[in-house]
Amino acid sequence: MVAAQIKFVVVGHHSRRDKANDLAESLGALTLIDKGDNGAAWNHFRAIEWAGQQNCRVVIVEDDALPVPEFKDKAVGWLARYPDDLLSFYLGTGRPPQWQSEIKRKLADNADFITLPTLIHGVCYSIPQQHIQRILDKWPLHLAADYAIGRAWGRDVIYPSYSLVDHADGESVEKHPDGAKRTEVRRAWQLAS
Repeated sequence: MVAAQIKFVVVGHHSRRDKANDLAESLGALTLIDKGDNGAAWNHFRAIEWAGQQNCRVVIVEDDALPVPEFKDKAVGWLARYPDDLLSFYLGTGRPPQWQSEIKRKLADNADFITLPTLIHGVCYSIPQQHIQRILDKWPLHLAADYAIGRAWGRDVIYPSYSLVDHADGESVEKHPDGAKRTEVRRAWQLAS
């Protein structure tokens, strides 16, 4: 798989349009801006629909992702290695809290990747082309984007132990159903060099 055989799409919120456009320009990506506060799930669904219309693998990136140097080449390598798997290129601390002890335990094994039974972050991920329509068809409308994708996927998700993107960890623009503020630090456990 060469870099020309994958595409990138940046999902962004209107309050971070400039950041989204800058990130998209650096990746040669399409930008999908939520202009009306429709929510992350709505925008991720749009991005996945667009990905399903492409003739190659697509990496979906949120506007507050911070790619490591040589991100595109590293992503191509992982996608070539696991062409039939859902890959998340971000493994974060803080959120969601219920997964943090398991992540810590698995990272202690020093493997180059871990698996979790669902997608827990929507910061940067890629769904195999042949599974996109199934994800869209099974999308649970009541869930946040990451959990909706993970539930519809229904299998383990691969997370490189060293994330290919970090998270800017600014103020969340998402309105969470529980109304609670998200105050935990949201940064990658480890970053690829």
